[in-house]
Amino acid sequence: MSIREKISFQLYSARNFPPLSAQLATLHRLGYTKVEPFDGLYQDLNRFADALTSHNLTAPSGHFGLDLLENDFPRALHIAQTLNMSLVICPFLPPDQRPHDSSGWQEFGKRLGKIALKFSAHHIDFGWHNHDVEMFRLQDGSFPLDHILSADRTIQWEPDIGWIARAGQDTVHWLNRYAGRITALHIKDVAPAGTSAQDGWIDVGYGSLNWAEIIPAGLAAGARILVMEHDNPANFEEFAARSMDTAKSW
Repeated sequence: MSIREKISFQLYSARNFPPLSAQLATLHRLGYTKVEPFDGLYQDLNRFADALTSHNLTAPSGHFGLDLLENDFPRALHIAQTLNMSLVICPFLPPDQRPHDSSGWQEFGKRLGKIALKFSAHHIDFGWHNHDVEMFRLQDGSFPLDHILSADRTIQWEPDIGWIARAGQDTVHWLNRYAGRITALHIKDVAPAGTSAQDGWIDVGYGSLNWAEIIPAGLAAGARILVMEHDNPANFEEFAARSMDTAKSW
């Protein structure tokens, strides 16, 4: 599979630029064949599935909230199977629910491990998507991410490259550290120092990250999906277009 065939687009990046049909049409026109949906798009599941089909797009991965995954697993499984997903990702733990020590993160990892085992019974991978908090050392010097991923080897990891970098960590080091358990990457670029617009993010290839090192490391670690993401783009279409142009050079 070529690099371009691995490229996906996190639809959260387009949430402020409705309607969905126009977003999907734009992504198809720009050469995307894959998208990664999030919780807000699953309410009318059949309509969403039809919209993807009509724009020749697939959703091999998707983000699912922890509440849905733990409290209504049959619904989560139905969504994943309806959209033919091979990878389900839990992307976020609200600040008021985040542990403060090693034992707390270990217990959280065990919760994710139970979900991972349920999906594995249906031949669907399950993983965690990091923000910066998992990449900061705890008081004992350990990292929350290590506790999450050590809880159960069934848990995969979708590294958010931008958040790893924003936490001051070496992205390639972390990709190498968990080679074999990385199924997808969130390709997010960090704006140069002094840039305040767009929450510190920028179109992929126009920021401070060295993609010539990161992409080969991610592929070698097992990533089969490369998901373009920007948390708050000023122009969704421009972000999608310029990021795709960058990917063509990989």
